[in-house]
Amino acid sequence: MTLQAQKPVHDGEKAHWLAVRPRLVLASAFMLFLELALIRWTGSNIVHLSYFTNFVLLGSFLGIGLGFLRVGRSQRQPYYSPVVLALLVIVVLAFPVTVDRNTEGVLYWTSLSTSGPPAWAILPVIFCAAAVILMGPAELVGRCFPELPRLEAYRYDLIGSLTGIAVFTLLSFVSAPPVFWGLIAAGCYAVLLVPKPPALYAGLVVVPAVAVVGLLLAETLTAGAIWSPYYKVTTKQLVQLGIPVTDIAVNGIPHQQAVPAAARLQWEAQYGLPYERTTKPPKDVLIVGAGSGTDVAIALSKGATRVDAVEIDPKLRELGGSTHPDRPYDDPRVTTHVTDGRAFLERSGDRYDLILFALPDSLTLVSGASSLRLESYLFTEEAMRAARAHLKPGGTFSMYNYYRESWLVDRLAATMQRAFGHRPCVDVVSTAGQQAVITAGVTAADQRCASEWPGAAPGTPEPAGDDRPFLYLKDATIPPIYVITLGLILLVSLLAVRAVAGPYRRMRPYADLFLLGVGFMLLETKSITGFALLFGTTWVVNAIVFAGVLVAVLAAVEVTRRFRTPPLPVMYAVLFAGLLLAWLVPNDWLLALPVPLRAVAAVTVAFLPIFAANVVFAKRFADTADATTSFGANLLGAMVGGCLEYVALVVGYKGLLIVAAVLYLGALALLPRRNSVAA
Repeated sequence: MTLQAQKPVHDGEKAHWLAVRPRLVLASAFMLFLELALIRWTGSNIVHLSYFTNFVLLGSFLGIGLGFLRVGRSQRQPYYSPVVLALLVIVVLAFPVTVDRNTEGVLYWTSLSTSGPPAWAILPVIFCAAAVILMGPAELVGRCFPELPRLEAYRYDLIGSLTGIAVFTLLSFVSAPPVFWGLIAAGCYAVLLVPKPPALYAGLVVVPAVAVVGLLLAETLTAGAIWSPYYKVTTKQLVQLGIPVTDIAVNGIPHQQAVPAAARLQWEAQYGLPYERTTKPPKDVLIVGAGSGTDVAIALSKGATRVDAVEIDPKLRELGGSTHPDRPYDDPRVTTHVTDGRAFLERSGDRYDLILFALPDSLTLVSGASSLRLESYLFTEEAMRAARAHLKPGGTFSMYNYYRESWLVDRLAATMQRAFGHRPCVDVVSTAGQQAVITAGVTAADQRCASEWPGAAPGTPEPAGDDRPFLYLKDATIPPIYVITLGLILLVSLLAVRAVAGPYRRMRPYADLFLLGVGFMLLETKSITGFALLFGTTWVVNAIVFAGVLVAVLAAVEVTRRFRTPPLPVMYAVLFAGLLLAWLVPNDWLLALPVPLRAVAAVTVAFLPIFAANVVFAKRFADTADATTSFGANLLGAMVGGCLEYVALVVGYKGLLIVAAVLYLGALALLPRRNSVAA
């Protein structure tokens, strides 16, 4: 293996005042922090990205790969990065976007009208800008690699990435507004970019950095927003029919209202119907999606003596406590749980007279690398079975929302029928927007329907399951909008790689590393979605899983650096064994375990193939002739893996394991002959 450090080749790097190791850690931390900040902030202003967050992620991966491939082809400092970041902030603040609710075949519901530029105009701008912005920090990281042994450089890169996650997670925990993200970005640019010549540095670094901080500060002061871990939350005080109302919007979308219980019951019949469909007044009530507190206030007004209020967003819960006119959260009968509803059902042993899913539409995805929404695991057949298990004898389960499509009402009703063993009550309160209430008792005798539901109409899709929790996707296909968009992304990426990195033959020797990157992204997606099911779709779980994946990668690097590991064919065998184990272990079995044992089993099942895959990568990477080109090829593979993740819409998340296995078989077949002989 070629482990000796190479001589520095960049004049800019020789002149840098910061030593290579701390510079590499800082640049890597900045790279991941900037990626997370872009995903979070652009999604709060461009509503398309609340549902296509991996669009920014794919652009980031492209930029990171290009940054590594650019090393050695230019000695200029990447001053373009802060300039493009400033331009992107200006464009996004000048042209915010909301999305039309009537778009077909897409996994979101959002605002009632469209404003701002259309998706075809703004999304390419966001994608290309994200790629160029991230290319700068990646180039700074890549320039450190030739100065260190391969695996040592990779090690410090991972340490930096973990640091970036930790810093962003901390800022999310304290609800820091984006101006703090801008300050960190400005500081990193100032430290990492060499100030030579001074005039160019001032014009291309200092001015854009100050502009970014100033614009984000202005947004923070003028929008009056509260930044939760999921949304930019804004409030407005209104008066409707003489009643004071607090209107709550998230990411620019009307989301909730804090309305007195009596007024809400008078204005909209759906809020009272769950109580009319029960055979006895419910005393113990569980409300999932408690939000600003109106549903809690209604439960108290109906005579509930104990209410467990589950809300995933801490800031929405805080707003409910401070703005709701009925002050329901101050009532001693109410206990608040800030967590994911499905996770609460899986962990709690309490039973209830009424379980209510109260408009739990999240309006955002779990992460930048999946099609999973925060509430996706609430509407599967397994979730409704879990809800039934928490009902007392004679209890009822109910949900209501504006479902938009009649087939969706039928799908949920059919799911409830399968979970409860009998037909539920279905009340379509208004055909405009398919405002409906669906209720089922533990037995058919425990519900009082106004009329019998005739059953699902022909063509209604099967109930969603935990493996394919895509409630809003009617057919097991990839919607055309995704296919077209992903195809264009791949085309642009091919052209960009050729323009920045030169002939493709530079990467030809590293085709196996490219496939390793594709497969790793699929494994990461499977881990994120699996842990979301087992422990909740909260931002804390998501951050822990991201960090856990990087820790597993770092552990693989450390083991490879310090110990004599088995030959590559043997490690590939361990990898395939890990994939087989992950395929064989059912989610139902893991969910049945106590939480501590569940955590141990889940970590073992999810991280064994990740660890083995990264031992394979570390061994192969250590033996490459060109560190930056081989690493860049791997990162571009991760971008393709982000596109391929949409295959889960057809085959389910478990099916991604088969796709990953095929990719790893391809990587093994493309392993250079000298590596096989040496092994």
